[in-house]
Amino acid sequence: MPQTAADSFNKRYFYKLTTNFVGLLIGLVSQTIIPRSLGPGAYGDFNYLTNFFSQMISFLELNTSTGYFTMLSKNPKDSQLVRFYMLFGVVVCLAVFFVVGTAHITSLHKYIWPGEQIGYIYLAAVFGLFTWTSQIFSQMADAYGLTVAGEKAKMFQRLLGLPILVLLFIAGRLNLFSFFLYNYVLFIFLMVALIFIMKGGGFSLFKRTGLTAGRARHYARQSYAYSHPLFVSGLIGMVANLFDMWLLQVFGGSAQQGFFGLSSQIGALCFLFTGAMTPLLMREFSIVHAEADTERMKWLFEKYIPMMFSIAAFFSCFISVNAAKVIHIFGGQQYSAALWAVSVMAFYPIHQTYGQLVGSVYYAMGKTALYRNIGILVSAAGVPVSFFLMASPAYLGFGAGALGLAVKMVAINIISVNALLFYIAKPIGISFVRYLRHQVLCIGFMVVTALASALIVNQMAGDSLVIGFLISGVIYTLATCVFVMYMPSVAGLKREDIQKVLKTLRPR
Repeated sequence: MPQTAADSFNKRYFYKLTTNFVGLLIGLVSQTIIPRSLGPGAYGDFNYLTNFFSQMISFLELNTSTGYFTMLSKNPKDSQLVRFYMLFGVVVCLAVFFVVGTAHITSLHKYIWPGEQIGYIYLAAVFGLFTWTSQIFSQMADAYGLTVAGEKAKMFQRLLGLPILVLLFIAGRLNLFSFFLYNYVLFIFLMVALIFIMKGGGFSLFKRTGLTAGRARHYARQSYAYSHPLFVSGLIGMVANLFDMWLLQVFGGSAQQGFFGLSSQIGALCFLFTGAMTPLLMREFSIVHAEADTERMKWLFEKYIPMMFSIAAFFSCFISVNAAKVIHIFGGQQYSAALWAVSVMAFYPIHQTYGQLVGSVYYAMGKTALYRNIGILVSAAGVPVSFFLMASPAYLGFGAGALGLAVKMVAINIISVNALLFYIAKPIGISFVRYLRHQVLCIGFMVVTALASALIVNQMAGDSLVIGFLISGVIYTLATCVFVMYMPSVAGLKREDIQKVLKTLRPR
């Protein structure tokens, strides 16, 4: 990558990283408030319903948002493309409310969302659409090269949301209904801010641009060619994921949903840093593929993906080992039964990082058919596993609840991501065995280091869980940094990367 392009990429990533760091700090505070205030039952209802509609919308849009982002990155001035996708977004919204309305009228909602109130089902549907729309706006800002301004807007949104959340908590008004409304306010604020940012950059969403029938058919054909291989895998993936959540609701109830929700949210905090890289790398991969520059694509992959994997492993392994302390800080005693689910689910962001970044290569190279086939096989294989792990013993299952779902998700994620890595390795000229070896080495080192630091601190801190957690984190971080200096490959780095960092820190 040319130096100027690399500098621009690093600047945009720095801003995303900064925003996500602020998001991590705010998320840490928020996660000590939300689960405690809502309790396992209401918190489980929120996670069950919002996850349901997240999966539904993901299927209805069939990753066209990724294709849209790729096309817009290649041609940011194409205002007709923007108009086309806005119309498509309206169709998705109507489809969601048609499904919910039909389920409500026919009373099917009692079976699709067992034990859930119809009002909260509608609120969750709106939440899912707000989430999807704000993600599209954010991707558009990235495609337009307005990442810095977009990340500032996200940072301000999070800073605005925290005091509102604290005030609701202090006033005793934080319940499931007010929590939905709180999120709506933040979504609307972010979307309006991004609209003004894009308009200021010369890219108005509401520009009076006529969408001709010919261009509409062109975009429809492009979207179809891009996404139709994913239809079957998207359908199977949606059914499999919804089946997982439905099984947990039926056999575990809202409390188990709450335990799994807590473990997922804690895992999501680990993903904040590496998640910032996904849209930026996707944009770079799209541009590089359009230029048929395989060497540059290989350089991007080797430069950033192992490093992102290592960062995810750094946070995830520490959280897993210290799961009891984390639960005490975030949820309190009422979530103590979530211990093993949190400990296992903490590993999910590690390969989630790989999955999203490797998946961006598939999208950029147009290998959606292969991506579909792998997704179908893995999703189909996971269905019986889910049943036997979560069903009650009366149905020949283990009745493992949230822990069972966590085990299934982590195991299936590792298998699917490495399958994707295996089939993409040769086209971009990398060694699959080398990356597999790095996964084992990195996770093994992080787990051992986290265990050692926890054992040392447990002898020193006694019953003070919070202080012990912080001291253990400091020891773990220092030990990791020292080891990585002498063995950079553990973190996916090279010797010259370490030297550059040291040179930057050295006083002049």
